[in-house]
Amino acid sequence: MRLDKKKTKKEIESFQETQRVQSYENLSFSVILIQPEHSGNIGAIARVMKNFNFEDLVIFNPRESVTNILSYETQGFAMHGKDILFNAEIIEIKKQEDHILELQNLLKEFDYVIATTARGKRNSNIRRLAIFPEDFNLPISVEPLKIAILFGKESRGLTNEEIGLADILLRIPTDTNYSALNLSHACGIILYELFKKINILRIGRGIHPVLIADKEDRLILYRIIKEIIEKLKIRNYKKDNVYFAFRNIFGRNLMSKKELSLILGLFSKVSSILENLNLY
Repeated sequence: MRLDKKKTKKEIESFQETQRVQSYENLSFSVILIQPEHSGNIGAIARVMKNFNFEDLVIFNPRESVTNILSYETQGFAMHGKDILFNAEIIEIKKQEDHILELQNLLKEFDYVIATTARGKRNSNIRRLAIFPEDFNLPISVEPLKIAILFGKESRGLTNEEIGLADILLRIPTDTNYSALNLSHACGIILYELFKKINILRIGRGIHPVLIADKEDRLILYRIIKEIIEKLKIRNYKKDNVYFAFRNIFGRNLMSKKELSLILGLFSKVSSILENLNLY
């Protein structure tokens, strides 16, 4: 018994490793860095955005100069995310007293605003009551929905005023001894969690995808196990137990089609040997 090669070939040709969840197709995301202080972090964030297929970067009221932000050194941090860096919207504020007002005007462009914090472990500050990214449910909309993800400056994060402009606050769980994360690391973790939520993720490997054996494939294996049990003349009261023991073991574990094919080859060989020995 073998797997259907035509079926496997068709699955390989149509395989998509990452595919947007249909209910989230209308969501678009913008990463907004508020007063970032180090151009290296900006470059690293552009890189991690590329990793997780987020494209829109806004650099609001940066402490770094535009020259440094777009410098060759920053491009080195961005790597293949240089296009995100170069296409980033950089908003400079002339009067710092207008910072909150200008931020409010920017956020009017968005339907939903997510803020992030490294604090929020205590309940004393009601503005900083945060949830973990894994517990966050994204909004679902039949119309296009623009979502902003706010990250504060490296030295102090988002202020209470800035957080007050958001719809929800997220905090990454860390060890109590040292909770502060590097800005680019925090951004990477948040984007990773969002990436998992908005996409259907399947095991893959570029042009050679790892196809998971489905129920139909596993039934082929179960049939040959039954044949071997019959040929071995296992006592009737043990037959079902032996069969379900194998079925439970293989059912609990993810198997690729390649792995299943190898196991089928082995079991088929055993079945063939038993048949030649005429033990049944």
